[in-house]
Amino acid sequence: MKKLFFIPLLILTNAHADVPDSYKAIFAPLSDSAPNKDNPSSPAKIELGKKLYFEKKLSIDQDISCNSCHNLETYGVDNEPTSPGHKGQRGDRNSPTVLNAAFHIAQFWDGRAKDVEEQAIGPILNPVEMAMPAEKEVVQRLEADPEYVKLFKAAFPGEANPLTYINIGNAIGSFERTLITPSRFDDYLKGDDNAITQAEKEGLKTFVESGCITCHSGMVVGGMMYQKLGLVKPYPTEDTGRFKHTNNEADKYFFKVPSLRNVEKTAPYFHDGSIKTLEDAVKTMGEYQLGRNLSDEQVSSIVTFLKSLTAKEVKY
Repeated sequence: MKKLFFIPLLILTNAHADVPDSYKAIFAPLSDSAPNKDNPSSPAKIELGKKLYFEKKLSIDQDISCNSCHNLETYGVDNEPTSPGHKGQRGDRNSPTVLNAAFHIAQFWDGRAKDVEEQAIGPILNPVEMAMPAEKEVVQRLEADPEYVKLFKAAFPGEANPLTYINIGNAIGSFERTLITPSRFDDYLKGDDNAITQAEKEGLKTFVESGCITCHSGMVVGGMMYQKLGLVKPYPTEDTGRFKHTNNEADKYFFKVPSLRNVEKTAPYFHDGSIKTLEDAVKTMGEYQLGRNLSDEQVSSIVTFLKSLTAKEVKY
Protein backbone atom coordinates (compact mmCIF):
# COMPACT_ATOMS: atom_id res chain seq x y z
CA MET A 1 0.00 0.00 0.00
CA LYS A 2 2.77 2.41 0.80
CA LYS A 3 4.40 1.79 -2.56
CA LEU A 4 1.16 2.40 -4.45
CA PHE A 5 0.68 5.69 -2.61
CA PHE A 6 4.27 6.80 -3.10
CA ILE A 7 4.46 6.30 -6.87
CA PRO A 8 1.69 8.80 -7.88
CA LEU A 9 3.11 11.31 -5.43
CA LEU A 10 6.45 11.08 -7.21
CA ILE A 11 4.74 11.60 -10.54
CA LEU A 12 2.98 14.70 -9.26
CA THR A 13 6.12 16.32 -7.93
CA ASN A 14 8.60 15.15 -10.59
CA ALA A 15 10.24 18.24 -12.08
CA HIS A 16 9.89 16.83 -15.60
CA ALA A 17 6.43 15.27 -15.35
CA ASP A 18 3.86 16.28 -17.96
CA VAL A 19 1.00 18.56 -16.98
CA PRO A 20 -2.10 16.37 -16.48
CA ASP A 21 -4.85 16.92 -19.04
CA SER A 22 -7.21 17.61 -16.16
CA TYR A 23 -5.12 20.67 -15.29
CA LYS A 24 -5.27 21.99 -18.84
CA ALA A 25 -9.04 21.49 -18.88
CA ILE A 26 -9.38 24.08 -16.13
CA PHE A 27 -8.65 26.74 -18.75
CA ALA A 28 -9.61 27.36 -22.38
CA PRO A 29 -8.00 29.08 -25.36
CA LEU A 30 -9.17 32.62 -26.04
CA SER A 31 -12.06 32.87 -28.45
CA ASP A 32 -11.43 34.73 -31.69
CA SER A 33 -14.34 37.09 -31.04
CA ALA A 34 -16.39 38.61 -28.23
CA PRO A 35 -19.74 39.49 -29.81
CA ASN A 36 -22.64 41.29 -28.16
CA LYS A 37 -26.03 40.35 -29.62
CA ASP A 38 -27.45 43.66 -28.40
CA ASN A 39 -24.72 45.61 -30.20
CA PRO A 40 -23.90 43.87 -33.48
CA SER A 41 -20.51 44.88 -34.77
CA SER A 42 -19.50 46.23 -38.17
CA PRO A 43 -16.29 47.62 -39.67
CA ALA A 44 -17.80 51.12 -39.63
CA LYS A 45 -18.77 50.84 -35.96
CA ILE A 46 -15.33 49.52 -34.99
CA GLU A 47 -13.63 52.33 -36.93
CA LEU A 48 -15.77 54.92 -35.14
CA GLY A 49 -15.17 53.26 -31.77
CA LYS A 50 -11.42 53.31 -32.26
CA LYS A 51 -11.49 57.02 -33.07
CA LEU A 52 -13.61 57.72 -30.01
CA TYR A 53 -11.33 55.61 -27.81
CA PHE A 54 -8.50 58.06 -28.51
CA GLU A 55 -10.75 61.15 -28.60
CA LYS A 56 -9.89 63.80 -25.99
CA LYS A 57 -12.98 65.84 -26.88
CA LEU A 58 -14.86 63.46 -24.61
CA SER A 59 -13.27 65.16 -21.59
CA ILE A 60 -14.22 68.61 -20.31
CA ASP A 61 -10.76 70.14 -20.85
CA GLN A 62 -10.12 68.02 -23.96
CA ASP A 63 -7.01 66.50 -22.40
CA ILE A 64 -8.10 62.95 -21.45
CA SER A 65 -9.25 60.02 -23.58
CA CYS A 66 -10.07 56.39 -22.82
CA ASN A 67 -6.52 55.60 -23.84
CA SER A 68 -5.11 57.95 -21.19
CA CYS A 69 -5.91 55.45 -18.43
CA HIS A 70 -6.13 52.31 -20.58
CA ASN A 71 -3.11 52.80 -22.80
CA LEU A 72 -3.00 50.25 -25.58
CA GLU A 73 0.76 50.77 -25.95
CA THR A 74 1.21 49.46 -22.40
CA TYR A 75 -1.16 46.48 -22.36
CA GLY A 76 -4.31 48.50 -21.69
CA VAL A 77 -3.20 50.18 -18.44
CA ASP A 78 -1.25 53.27 -17.37
CA ASN A 79 0.86 51.45 -14.74
CA GLU A 80 -0.28 53.91 -12.08
CA PRO A 81 -1.79 52.90 -8.71
CA THR A 82 -4.76 55.13 -9.56
CA SER A 83 -5.17 57.21 -12.69
CA PRO A 84 -5.01 61.02 -12.90
CA GLY A 85 -8.26 62.50 -14.18
CA HIS A 86 -9.74 66.01 -14.45
CA LYS A 87 -7.26 68.55 -13.07
CA GLY A 88 -5.08 65.72 -11.78
CA GLN A 89 -7.71 64.29 -9.45
CA ARG A 90 -7.36 60.60 -8.64
CA GLY A 91 -10.01 58.07 -7.85
CA ASP A 92 -9.63 55.34 -5.24
CA ARG A 93 -9.34 52.34 -7.58
CA ASN A 94 -6.78 51.08 -10.06
CA SER A 95 -7.59 51.24 -13.78
CA PRO A 96 -7.74 47.62 -14.98
CA THR A 97 -6.66 46.58 -18.44
CA VAL A 98 -9.18 46.85 -21.27
CA LEU A 99 -7.56 43.93 -23.11
CA ASN A 100 -9.88 40.91 -23.20
CA ALA A 101 -12.26 42.78 -20.86
CA ALA A 102 -15.22 42.05 -23.14
CA PHE A 103 -15.09 38.42 -21.97
CA HIS A 104 -15.57 39.35 -18.29
CA ILE A 105 -18.71 38.75 -16.27
CA ALA A 106 -19.11 42.52 -15.82
CA GLN A 107 -17.02 45.70 -15.78
CA PHE A 108 -15.36 47.81 -13.08
CA TRP A 109 -13.98 46.31 -9.88
CA ASP A 110 -17.48 46.23 -8.40
CA GLY A 111 -19.25 44.98 -11.51
CA ARG A 112 -21.55 47.99 -11.76
CA ALA A 113 -21.49 48.00 -15.58
CA LYS A 114 -22.87 44.94 -17.34
CA ASP A 115 -20.57 45.15 -20.37
CA VAL A 116 -17.87 47.20 -22.10
CA GLU A 117 -20.49 49.32 -23.86
CA GLU A 118 -21.93 50.49 -20.56
CA GLN A 119 -18.51 50.85 -18.97
CA ALA A 120 -17.21 53.06 -21.79
CA ILE A 121 -19.63 55.92 -21.08
CA GLY A 122 -19.22 55.88 -17.30
CA PRO A 123 -15.92 57.80 -16.98
CA ILE A 124 -17.05 60.54 -19.41
CA LEU A 125 -19.49 62.01 -16.86
CA ASN A 126 -17.49 61.11 -13.75
CA PRO A 127 -16.37 64.40 -12.13
CA VAL A 128 -13.05 62.90 -11.07
CA GLU A 129 -12.30 61.39 -14.46
CA MET A 130 -13.33 63.09 -17.73
CA ALA A 131 -15.80 65.43 -15.98
CA MET A 132 -18.21 66.25 -18.78
CA PRO A 133 -21.28 67.88 -17.16
CA ALA A 134 -24.03 66.09 -19.08
CA GLU A 135 -24.75 63.64 -21.89
CA LYS A 136 -26.22 66.46 -23.99
CA GLU A 137 -22.99 68.42 -23.94
CA VAL A 138 -20.97 65.37 -25.00
CA VAL A 139 -23.26 64.83 -27.97
CA GLN A 140 -23.26 68.52 -28.92
CA ARG A 141 -19.47 68.59 -28.93
CA LEU A 142 -19.31 65.69 -31.38
CA GLU A 143 -22.17 67.06 -33.49
CA ALA A 144 -20.07 70.16 -34.10
CA ASP A 145 -17.55 67.98 -35.95
CA PRO A 146 -18.80 67.07 -39.48
CA GLU A 147 -16.54 64.03 -39.58
CA TYR A 148 -18.23 62.54 -36.53
CA VAL A 149 -21.68 63.20 -37.98
CA LYS A 150 -20.63 61.24 -41.06
CA LEU A 151 -19.02 58.39 -39.09
CA PHE A 152 -22.05 57.90 -36.83
CA LYS A 153 -24.37 57.71 -39.85
CA ALA A 154 -22.15 55.04 -41.38
CA ALA A 155 -21.86 53.09 -38.13
CA PHE A 156 -25.58 53.17 -37.29
CA PRO A 157 -27.38 53.07 -40.65
CA GLY A 158 -31.14 53.36 -40.55
CA GLU A 159 -31.22 55.33 -37.31
CA ALA A 160 -32.83 58.75 -37.67
CA ASN A 161 -30.57 60.22 -35.01
CA PRO A 162 -27.45 58.02 -34.78
CA LEU A 163 -25.25 60.40 -32.79
CA THR A 164 -26.46 59.62 -29.27
CA TYR A 165 -24.73 59.14 -25.97
CA ILE A 166 -25.66 55.44 -25.91
CA ASN A 167 -24.21 54.98 -29.38
CA ILE A 168 -20.93 56.51 -28.23
CA GLY A 169 -20.70 53.58 -25.81
CA ASN A 170 -21.85 51.11 -28.44
CA ALA A 171 -19.12 52.24 -30.83
CA ILE A 172 -16.35 52.22 -28.21
CA GLY A 173 -17.57 48.85 -26.99
CA SER A 174 -17.42 47.42 -30.51
CA PHE A 175 -13.81 48.52 -30.77
CA GLU A 176 -12.90 47.16 -27.34
CA ARG A 177 -14.38 43.79 -28.33
CA THR A 178 -11.58 43.51 -30.89
CA LEU A 179 -8.88 43.82 -28.22
CA ILE A 180 -8.28 40.09 -27.87
CA THR A 181 -4.71 39.05 -27.08
CA PRO A 182 -3.83 35.36 -27.44
CA SER A 183 -0.57 34.20 -25.91
CA ARG A 184 1.75 31.21 -26.04
CA PHE A 185 -0.46 29.62 -23.39
CA ASP A 186 -3.29 29.47 -25.92
CA ASP A 187 -1.05 27.64 -28.36
CA TYR A 188 -0.21 25.21 -25.57
CA LEU A 189 -3.88 24.61 -24.74
CA LYS A 190 -4.54 23.99 -28.44
CA GLY A 191 -1.99 21.19 -28.48
CA ASP A 192 1.45 22.71 -29.09
CA ASP A 193 3.34 21.16 -26.21
CA ASN A 194 6.45 23.21 -26.97
CA ALA A 195 4.65 26.58 -26.86
CA ILE A 196 5.57 27.05 -23.21
CA THR A 197 8.78 26.08 -21.45
CA GLN A 198 9.28 23.28 -18.95
CA ALA A 199 9.65 25.89 -16.21
CA GLU A 200 6.33 27.43 -17.23
CA LYS A 201 4.69 24.01 -17.15
CA GLU A 202 6.02 23.49 -13.64
CA GLY A 203 4.63 26.91 -12.74
CA LEU A 204 1.26 25.90 -14.13
CA LYS A 205 1.24 22.84 -11.90
CA THR A 206 2.21 24.95 -8.89
CA PHE A 207 -0.54 27.43 -9.78
CA VAL A 208 -3.14 24.66 -9.90
CA GLU A 209 -1.94 22.71 -6.87
CA SER A 210 -1.63 25.83 -4.71
CA GLY A 211 -5.33 26.57 -5.23
CA CYS A 212 -5.05 29.70 -7.40
CA ILE A 213 -7.63 28.16 -9.74
CA THR A 214 -10.30 28.65 -7.09
CA CYS A 215 -10.78 32.07 -8.65
CA HIS A 216 -8.45 32.21 -11.65
CA SER A 217 -9.62 29.68 -14.22
CA GLY A 218 -11.43 29.61 -17.54
CA MET A 219 -10.66 31.41 -20.76
CA VAL A 220 -9.37 34.66 -19.27
CA VAL A 221 -7.89 33.03 -16.14
CA GLY A 222 -10.25 34.97 -13.90
CA GLY A 223 -12.73 37.73 -14.63
CA MET A 224 -15.80 35.51 -14.24
CA MET A 225 -16.76 35.76 -10.58
CA TYR A 226 -16.80 37.99 -7.52
CA GLN A 227 -14.73 37.01 -4.51
CA LYS A 228 -14.13 38.37 -1.06
CA LEU A 229 -10.76 40.05 -0.66
CA GLY A 230 -9.45 38.47 2.52
CA LEU A 231 -11.25 35.17 2.08
CA VAL A 232 -9.37 33.34 4.84
CA LYS A 233 -7.69 36.28 6.58
CA PRO A 234 -9.00 39.88 6.82
CA TYR A 235 -7.31 42.07 4.23
CA PRO A 236 -6.28 45.59 5.32
CA THR A 237 -8.47 47.84 3.14
CA GLU A 238 -11.13 50.46 3.75
CA ASP A 239 -12.70 49.85 0.34
CA THR A 240 -15.86 47.80 0.85
CA GLY A 241 -15.97 46.65 -2.77
CA ARG A 242 -19.33 45.76 -4.30
CA PHE A 243 -21.11 46.96 -1.16
CA LYS A 244 -20.61 50.54 -2.42
CA HIS A 245 -22.72 49.64 -5.44
CA THR A 246 -25.26 47.17 -4.05
CA ASN A 247 -25.55 48.30 -0.41
CA ASN A 248 -25.86 44.61 0.39
CA GLU A 249 -23.97 43.55 3.52
CA ALA A 250 -23.18 40.21 1.88
CA ASP A 251 -21.15 42.07 -0.77
CA LYS A 252 -18.76 43.77 1.64
CA TYR A 253 -15.15 43.41 0.49
CA PHE A 254 -16.18 41.48 -2.61
CA PHE A 255 -14.53 42.50 -5.89
CA LYS A 256 -14.60 41.15 -9.42
CA VAL A 257 -11.73 38.69 -9.75
CA PRO A 258 -9.28 40.18 -12.28
CA SER A 259 -8.13 38.28 -15.33
CA LEU A 260 -4.49 37.22 -15.18
CA ARG A 261 -3.91 37.56 -18.91
CA ASN A 262 -1.05 40.01 -19.52
CA VAL A 263 -0.66 40.33 -15.74
CA GLU A 264 3.13 40.47 -16.13
CA LYS A 265 2.68 43.87 -17.80
CA THR A 266 -0.14 45.45 -15.77
CA ALA A 267 1.47 46.42 -12.46
CA PRO A 268 0.70 47.75 -9.90
CA TYR A 269 -1.87 45.27 -8.64
CA PHE A 270 -5.14 44.90 -6.73
CA HIS A 271 -8.14 47.25 -6.60
CA ASP A 272 -6.08 50.08 -5.13
CA GLY A 273 -2.83 49.52 -7.01
CA SER A 274 -1.05 49.04 -3.70
CA ILE A 275 1.07 46.01 -4.67
CA LYS A 276 4.03 46.92 -6.86
CA THR A 277 5.37 43.57 -8.03
CA LEU A 278 3.83 40.39 -9.36
CA GLU A 279 5.83 38.35 -6.85
CA ASP A 280 4.32 40.33 -3.95
CA ALA A 281 0.85 39.98 -5.48
CA VAL A 282 1.17 36.19 -5.67
CA LYS A 283 2.54 35.89 -2.15
CA THR A 284 -0.17 38.18 -0.75
CA MET A 285 -2.93 36.24 -2.49
CA GLY A 286 -1.51 33.02 -1.08
CA GLU A 287 -1.71 34.42 2.44
CA TYR A 288 -5.08 36.19 2.38
CA GLN A 289 -7.05 34.12 -0.12
CA LEU A 290 -5.64 30.63 0.29
CA GLY A 291 -4.23 30.62 3.79
CA ARG A 292 -0.88 29.49 2.42
CA ASN A 293 2.59 30.79 3.12
CA LEU A 294 3.97 30.24 -0.36
CA SER A 295 7.72 29.76 -0.48
CA ASP A 296 9.91 31.99 -2.63
CA GLU A 297 10.40 29.02 -4.92
CA GLN A 298 6.65 28.49 -5.30
CA VAL A 299 6.07 32.20 -5.93
CA SER A 300 8.81 32.30 -8.55
CA SER A 301 7.37 29.22 -10.24
CA ILE A 302 3.87 30.69 -10.40
CA VAL A 303 5.20 33.99 -11.76
CA THR A 304 7.12 32.08 -14.42
CA PHE A 305 3.86 30.46 -15.54
CA LEU A 306 1.97 33.76 -15.49
CA LYS A 307 4.44 35.22 -17.97
CA SER A 308 3.21 32.70 -20.54
CA LEU A 309 -0.11 34.61 -20.46
CA THR A 310 1.50 37.72 -21.95
CA ALA A 311 0.18 38.52 -25.43
CA LYS A 312 2.33 37.68 -28.42
CA GLU A 313 1.29 41.09 -29.76
CA VAL A 314 -1.39 43.71 -29.16
CA LYS A 315 -3.27 44.60 -32.33
CA TYR A 316 -5.59 47.59 -32.64
